Amino acid sequence: MEKFGATLLDQFQAWSVVEIIAVFCAVLYLLLAIRQSIWCWIFAAISTALYVWIFLSAKLYMESVLNCFYFGMAVYGWFVWNSGVGDGQELPVRMFTMRVHLLAISIITLLVAAVGSWLSLNTDAAFPFIDSATTFAAIWATFLLARKVLENWWYFLIIDAISIYIFWSRGLELTALLYFLYLLMIPFGFFQWKRSYKRSKRQQVS
Repeated sequence: MEKFGATLLDQFQAWSVVEIIAVFCAVLYLLLAIRQSIWCWIFAAISTALYVWIFLSAKLYMESVLNCFYFGMAVYGWFVWNSGVGDGQELPVRMFTMRVHLLAISIITLLVAAVGSWLSLNTDAAFPFIDSATTFAAIWATFLLARKVLENWWYFLIIDAISIYIFWSRGLELTALLYFLYLLMIPFGFFQWKRSYKRSKRQQVS
């Protein structure tokens, strides 16, 4: 335990201002997303823009690409959530069918096999297949979040658990700790969104 604490302290002391801002904004993003606040996308844009550089430095190329996508999705999410605001109404939480999720998982699997193989043969990428898996799964999950689809939280639960291992093994201990914090926050997000989903369903019936 002492070694763990010392490692985190060393990491914290080695952190740049860029990393500190990125993590701070990432935490604010998730807190605001749980509350369904449209301002979550502003902090998402700041954090992801900074993390593009951070992951390039760690040779996690697919994670860097993923954060480029996250930035675009932050812009997209802002406009989608904003489009649901009108006459005092916010964009409602909804659910997708199992058929849609199975199709998405099948496509993700094929992409992981193709991109992971290419990365392992042509680059010095760390964990080419695992990195690709979390990347493509996160792309789908972020799209679901932007569309306020409830199941996004289940995807992020698995993605973040795997990401903790990836980041820790690449010497990004505090970023791994950030994702551990995400992991603890996800159940709160799921149940809050689920209550919102049920509430909107009751309103539709009435």
